[in-house]
Amino acid sequence: MGTVAEVRRETPTGRSIVIEVPGWPGNIAGQHVDVRLTAPDGYQASRSYSIASSGPESKLQLAVDRLPNGEVSPYLVDDLMVGDMLELRGPLGGWFVWTPELTPPVQLIAGGSGVVPLVAMLRSHAASGSAVDMRLLYSVRTPEDRFFADELGMLDTVDYVYTRATPPNWPSKPGRVTPETLAALTLPPERKPAVFVCGPTGFVEAVANALVAMGHDAAAVKTERFGGA
Repeated sequence: MGTVAEVRRETPTGRSIVIEVPGWPGNIAGQHVDVRLTAPDGYQASRSYSIASSGPESKLQLAVDRLPNGEVSPYLVDDLMVGDMLELRGPLGGWFVWTPELTPPVQLIAGGSGVVPLVAMLRSHAASGSAVDMRLLYSVRTPEDRFFADELGMLDTVDYVYTRATPPNWPSKPGRVTPETLAALTLPPERKPAVFVCGPTGFVEAVANALVAMGHDAAAVKTERFGGA
């Protein structure tokens, strides 16, 4: 069990949640937890959420986007308050992770709230003082829909693709990530980067297929997805 220590609005439909978990063993950047809610009538619903923080501290940070007709995310985004208790299981996952001991350059590619585990990797990279080249391509609907906007805005290694509306004087029109976008804004296959792609299922599949078609080693492209197939 964990106690909510802080909540903060990140987007019109999303918020970040800091949870104090006594005995938390720490987590590797890219891991996730299962959050289980229990209704007064005993009905339970559980969902997996990526962790935005990493390392040995007793606090962990989640960031959640409200899903239409969702069973768990509306409560976490709209109703959860500081002091509330949450039932957690984790940390979970050992494949979609990055540690400072890894030496290849890293290309992170996110769609929407899929940026959360990649933010953990960026934070771990900065905290460790790693000299590895790590870049992020972030596809998001509008500037207001960016998670961790202030933090990512301070980095010169982040590129954005806006799909519905752009900031004023943006050099390109809104549009989806295309093979041409990937060729222009990501590390080339010749550099043999480790690639992490996270976001909605359709986004992840399209990006991963395009990367392999560009010449990236399929084994070096790790994916994590959510939503329908």
